[in-house]
Amino acid sequence: MNATEDERDTAAAPGPEFAANNNLEESAEASPEARIATLETQLAEQKDRLLRALAETENTRRRAQREREDATKYAISGFANDLLSAADNLRRALDSLPEAEITDERLRSLRAGVAATERELLAAFERHGLRRIDPKGEHFDHNFHQAIFEAERVDQPVGTIVEVLQPGYVLHDRLLRPAMVGVSKQPAKSAKPEAKSGGTDADPAGPL
Repeated sequence: MNATEDERDTAAAPGPEFAANNNLEESAEASPEARIATLETQLAEQKDRLLRALAETENTRRRAQREREDATKYAISGFANDLLSAADNLRRALDSLPEAEITDERLRSLRAGVAATERELLAAFERHGLRRIDPKGEHFDHNFHQAIFEAERVDQPVGTIVEVLQPGYVLHDRLLRPAMVGVSKQPAKSAKPEAKSGGTDADPAGPL
């Protein structure tokens, strides 16, 4: 046998490390407990991934549904906001001509027509979820009211709305425009007059 054949035989013969690896693989394959533990670990990981994917899918579905509902619910917000100035002008027209001061029947009929128009407009607002805020006498709430001024009132608790300059509007549960109001505050305390001393006070030391 020549040198080349000896080298081939040496390369083909398995070494001790190769035999040890084979023994370990055979031992692992022959251990069902280890295989079961590995499979259980992999199953738990896959189950966790599946649950996370399902939760994310459900959150996405709910978020999309909420966005669709909001888009439908508040779709008229821009149109309704444009109509608020018309409602304000109708109210100003009625306030500028008190019914008790009308003597002409034509003016009385005109005012009645404007009042009927305002009622119809507000009724249409209500049918579409747009509600008017007229909070006179209520406690100030910064979520719905905007304070324009404060006024001293001894007959009202502090923070009570004493005047409504412009009514607000709410579309369903969302504020469309805050009410501009005047709020009562505590009256300023008057300074107490200083006690006046008499001009003929006796000298506490007495006469010398």
